[in-house]
Amino acid sequence: MNLPASFIDYTRSLLGDEEYDKLAAALQQEPPVSIRLNKLRMDSQLLPVPWSSEGFYLDERLTFTFDPLFHAGCYYVQEASSMFVEQVLRQYVTEPVVMLDLCAAPGGKSTHARSVLPEGSLLVANEVIRNRSQILAENLTKWGHPDVVVTNNDPADFSSLPSFFDVILTDVPCSGEGMFRKDPVAVEEWSPENVAICWQRQRRIIADIWPSLKPGGILIYSTCTYNTKEDEENVRWIQQEFGAEPLALEVGKDWNITGNLLRDESNNSENSVQEAPVYHFFPHKTKGEGFFLAALRKPETEEDATPAFSFAKGKTAKKKDRKGGATPSLVTKEHLNMAKNWLNEEKSAGYLLSTEGTTIQIFPQQYTDELAAMKQSLKIVSAGVGVGEVKGKDLIPGHALAMSSALLRREAFATEEVTYEQAIAYLRKEAITLSATAPRGYVLLTYRNIPLGFVKNIGNRANNLYPQEWRIRSGYLPDEIKTL
Repeated sequence: MNLPASFIDYTRSLLGDEEYDKLAAALQQEPPVSIRLNKLRMDSQLLPVPWSSEGFYLDERLTFTFDPLFHAGCYYVQEASSMFVEQVLRQYVTEPVVMLDLCAAPGGKSTHARSVLPEGSLLVANEVIRNRSQILAENLTKWGHPDVVVTNNDPADFSSLPSFFDVILTDVPCSGEGMFRKDPVAVEEWSPENVAICWQRQRRIIADIWPSLKPGGILIYSTCTYNTKEDEENVRWIQQEFGAEPLALEVGKDWNITGNLLRDESNNSENSVQEAPVYHFFPHKTKGEGFFLAALRKPETEEDATPAFSFAKGKTAKKKDRKGGATPSLVTKEHLNMAKNWLNEEKSAGYLLSTEGTTIQIFPQQYTDELAAMKQSLKIVSAGVGVGEVKGKDLIPGHALAMSSALLRREAFATEEVTYEQAIAYLRKEAITLSATAPRGYVLLTYRNIPLGFVKNIGNRANNLYPQEWRIRSGYLPDEIKTL
């Protein structure tokens, strides 16, 4: 790996010759492989990531694309250092909250946050780029937790929701220095000019989203880069600009996390601030890639004491048809009763069934006002769990329902355990043939007793209901298959 000369000079001056040489040597090594298990699905005896209750290291890279358990949401492939976000949530978030993951695609930190947030919390995962927001929605659907909203918006769009979120995670776009050994493109695109563009963009993002954080709320600021311009200097700017209070985290000494690298030049300044406790991950010291994190609390000022946002309760806008009347729903009472029968009665007690066009959805009842408020100003990609869709007279079970182990009542469907070959064929959205004993109608396919999705068995074949856009596009199998 040929590192840019400007990067070498700057980072050597930042770390010193000895530490930089160790870092440069580490960047020539193969990166470790780590995953996060979905505890709703499975457990493991793998080597744990010390700062994550669900993270584990693998001895080798698996053929993830060809592992049915990966597509079934049993685990997420995530870089180990970035799992440190869990420590902020576990140490400072002890009651149900409304959390925003602002720059969320492809979904590693969102699925992680959803796993460790207190039950009763709502996660809003946002991505500004439209096609990436679809990938984000796919990964969160596979993860299976129902208390999630996916949005596709610019940070400035959230200005219409002042004092709305208890926690905001801003894993901001950065120069990517911490991903050099995993991403050769990041090395090619790095330059001092790009660093300057990044730190300015990062400040604009924070300025745009800050009003949406409740007084007393927590901002988590993170990057995957080393330089202090995008890291410590931006944290200092957040303190000076918004009066944010830095939050310290309890960390293990054996985690080998590096602290503040910014030389304090502000003590004699009128704008001097307390140097924030910050957390750097360097690949020559921790088993993972480069990562930076700081947590800050928004002050509870007198001005902010009265929330700027209020909910309009009990008012639901109905869609109009061209003649000005309410659009008739194609969902009948029979469809709704069928949908209710597909749900775990006990676990779905706090959720509300609703219809939109031809679809039936379920969403946590306690957050319907928040969802209505978001729908007024944000582009919603998905919310809650899509239970089913009406086509003709039939109600077709939604793939999201198959993935939602919290809400799915498996006894409501005939199930068919499939082989590895059948599972791959299903995930390619190919037609598959079930056993002669499989009943007609909608059947839930399982692999190693984990739901994969639905088919409609018509006897001589089973119509594949796996989402077309999620299918495995590769038409071949590698010579050697390595799965979890």
